[in-house]
Amino acid sequence: MRILFIRHGDPDYVNDTLTEKGHREAAALAERAKALNMGDCYVSPLGRAQATAVYSLKKLGCRAETLEWLQEFPAQIDLNKAVHLQRAYPNAHRTYGKYDSRIVWDMIPSYWTEHMEYSDSFLWRESDVCRHSDTVQVHDDIIDRFDAFLAEYGYIREGRHYRVEKESTQTVTLFCHFGLICALLGHLWNISPFTLWHSLALAPTSVTEVVTEEREQGTAYFRGLKIGDVSHLIMSKEPVSFAARFCEVYSDTEHRH
Repeated sequence: MRILFIRHGDPDYVNDTLTEKGHREAAALAERAKALNMGDCYVSPLGRAQATAVYSLKKLGCRAETLEWLQEFPAQIDLNKAVHLQRAYPNAHRTYGKYDSRIVWDMIPSYWTEHMEYSDSFLWRESDVCRHSDTVQVHDDIIDRFDAFLAEYGYIREGRHYRVEKESTQTVTLFCHFGLICALLGHLWNISPFTLWHSLALAPTSVTEVVTEEREQGTAYFRGLKIGDVSHLIMSKEPVSFAARFCEVYSDTEHRH
């Protein structure tokens, strides 16, 4: 089985759609859609993913099924109820003196790297941030739905690998979001999602490809063939978006810190 994870194009988050650049990126991806052999396509319900997918779907002459659980990883933390964790989120915004809710994984490196539980494949669940947010519940709900999805293709989660109930060389393509992709990859590879949230920067419209390896009959593991590939942008001479990244050097005032 082969899975393509495709992040949406350069986002206009306020309006949940794509910027003009994002539309150019999605069009460039569509030019490679046939060569990518996208197979069965599924898409997040959010506008920026839908707008990205439509270019490739039109080029292929096919449709995608919308899956609610493919939306961006929605877990948030309320720092008003865990003020001591503000040190992990020094750029947290306030409205009328109260902290706004924010995504859980956007912590500064000096905090999460010094708390080893965030890098542990089991202990991240017991971390301070997870105990003061809905991260574990959200994660487990998504993962249950993901495993049910894989089971439909013949791969049944057992412990930390997958049992092959029915062999498949089918490709599925998921048009979705950075945070969600990291959570799904973390589950496939038995890695803390926090490690991937902070160690990967998957550019808009990038393609991440994983495929099963069945070295023992009946036991499958998903292995990465390419991570965050943007060759379609390079071929079309479209610059790679900086979205998902932070400033390379602190003195850089043009990019986010």
